[in-house]
Amino acid sequence: MSKRGEQQEMRLAKPRIAPLTEAEWTSEQRKLLQPFYEEGKTYNVLGTMAQHWDAAQKFLVWAYHVMGGTSTLPPRDRELLILRTGWLCQSEYEWGQHVLFAKAAGLTDTEIARIKEGADAVGWSPFDANLLRAADELHKDAFISDQTWTALSERYNTKQLMDVVFAVGQYQLVSMSLNTFGVQLDKGVKGF
Repeated sequence: MSKRGEQQEMRLAKPRIAPLTEAEWTSEQRKLLQPFYEEGKTYNVLGTMAQHWDAAQKFLVWAYHVMGGTSTLPPRDRELLILRTGWLCQSEYEWGQHVLFAKAAGLTDTEIARIKEGADAVGWSPFDANLLRAADELHKDAFISDQTWTALSERYNTKQLMDVVFAVGQYQLVSMSLNTFGVQLDKGVKGF
């Protein structure tokens, strides 16, 4: 077992729960999943979640909020939190997918690599360091310290502070699911 924060290989070399194939989709599942396939994207996470369709439908409503549908967090900040959480959970699928989202949100390759080092790495602004620290504290203690909360409160309103917790909590759950179910990297997506 690796120490927290150290890179390791993908936990499972093959899925414990395989994604549904297109031939296995119900008409209801097709409505949700087909657009991703038409765009040339195949998300193993969606196909895997479709194995428990009732849960997946409810899960995706919340996931849409956290990923920016109604989240109050700027995309760059959200991706800092998600990538740090994915790294701490050693979720290679999560890391690989969100590197792509992070780049689209304006994070540089240097910043993305630095996320692995955490809040104390040289080069972070004080606010970015506190975002990463919040992810670390939530991961370790399920609690943001007063010092970190106060620092984030200097820029964030109440809804944004709540969305910090929601983003980290969501991606802790997602990372646990991906790791345990053995969701494999999508074609063309690099892991750690």
